[in-house]
Amino acid sequence: MKKIIILVVILAVLGAVVWRFNDSRSGDENDEPKTPEEVKVPSSQTVQVSDKLSEYKNEELGFSVKYPTNWERGESAANVNFVMLSDSDLEKNTMGNLQAKIDVASGKCTFPPVTTASERDTLTVDGHTFSMISIANTVQGRNYFNRIYSLQKDSICYYFTLSSIILNPTSRGYVGADAQKIAARNTMLLDTADTQFKDMVKSFKFVVGPQGQDEATVSPSKP
Repeated sequence: MKKIIILVVILAVLGAVVWRFNDSRSGDENDEPKTPEEVKVPSSQTVQVSDKLSEYKNEELGFSVKYPTNWERGESAANVNFVMLSDSDLEKNTMGNLQAKIDVASGKCTFPPVTTASERDTLTVDGHTFSMISIANTVQGRNYFNRIYSLQKDSICYYFTLSSIILNPTSRGYVGADAQKIAARNTMLLDTADTQFKDMVKSFKFVVGPQGQDEATVSPSKP
């Protein structure tokens, strides 16, 4: 009789353990998957300073610039980019891409290795000298143009890049006089963007965020 009671107790304990195990597994399966942590985007501030200009200021990345308000802005942890075509510019052109970007990177400023730069120059802004190169080439009916400015500040490099891709109007079905008009409009849009881009670089200013407390100079508080 005692053996039977002991056997029943053992079976009951084993049953409870199995139930507990299955219940914990089903709970894990019902849990929602954890999402990866989002990349922290440095806090910034944008203020419209005139009818056509806005000012972008980022204390963590350490700079401010002014840019046309109709540019569409986006941010990541180490850069800010601007889509330079407004809604009214989207028709009657074959621009595949037209944007400006500001990258902040640690290390020494270096331009991408290219066979030939179309232009080399410098630009002095508020006592600081930017180096500049422009690159232009054509591949399979697409005209690529890039203008890049760089500025070294201690161990940080600030890169300004204008990027454009222009498709041949004939690849979109334009012929004759229509193709010539589209080509002229493409050139006008790029020239305007290039001028605005240079003005944005000229507006560049270093900004300093709020200073933290130097803990080395603070006496420990008493409990």
